[in-house]
Parts: sequence; structure tokens; C-alpha cells
Amino acid sequence: MNPPVPGTLHHVELWVPDLDRAVAGFGWLLGELGYTEFQSWSAGRSWRLGQTYLVVEVSPDLAAAEHERCRPGLNHLAFHVSDRARLDRLVADAPGHGWRLMFADRHPHAGGPDHVAGYLENIDGFEIELVVS
Repeated sequence: MNPPVPGTLHHVELWVPDLDRAVAGFGWLLGELGYTEFQSWSAGRSWRLGQTYLVVEVSPDLAAAEHERCRPGLNHLAFHVSDRARLDRLVADAPGHGWRLMFADRHPHAGGPDHVAGYLENIDGFEIELVVS
């Protein structure tokens, strides 16, 4: 493996209210995007692609408030997908894994006429953007 490019993401850690639900939804989606399981412990899991990994964890320090993507903090994560057919398949399969299509009336151009993407949200309010590269 080549050394990491300075400035690239090392990892992203998401604190979630329900680990089983997060593992089911994020595990499916990240697997579809080419990530592999990386770490597992009683309160969390992670998946890795190259030198970057994503963690979902139920922290003992988690505050009672729910995640709200419209407040200061993380709004969404965006991932590249290879083509429109791949995007369409992911969007079609997403509801079976706990994700719903956002902005369905404007899909796949909710980000503008020249931007092809699908926006997914899970029950815990986390948003994922899948961008056709």
C-alpha cells in the first residue's frame, strides 16, 4: 500500500443511537461501494476503502439529542459511484436496507441539472449523497 497523501481523510467517526441498525444500513451501503469490514468491537464497527475508513459507534458519551443534519455539524457524506446504472441500482435497493430516497421529485438532479446524484437518508437522520463520477 502506498503511503497516504497528506490532507486526505484518515477516518470519519459517526456516533449512532443504535449499533445494529447502523451496521445493517451502513454495512450494506459501504459494502456496495467497495469498502470491506475493518474493525469490530462491542460498541462499534468500521469499514475501510484504501487508507480511509468509516466508523459507526454507540459511544458511552453520546448525548440524548438525536442527530440533526440541518444543525451545525455534519450535514452529509458524499461518495463517488461509477455510473448512472450503478446509482439506479443502489437507490432501488436502498429501502430494503433502511435508507429512503430524498428529493424524489427531483431525482437524480436534486443538486442541479448538471449534477447526477442520489440522496439517501436513514431512520437516524444521516444523509448520504451518491454522486455519479
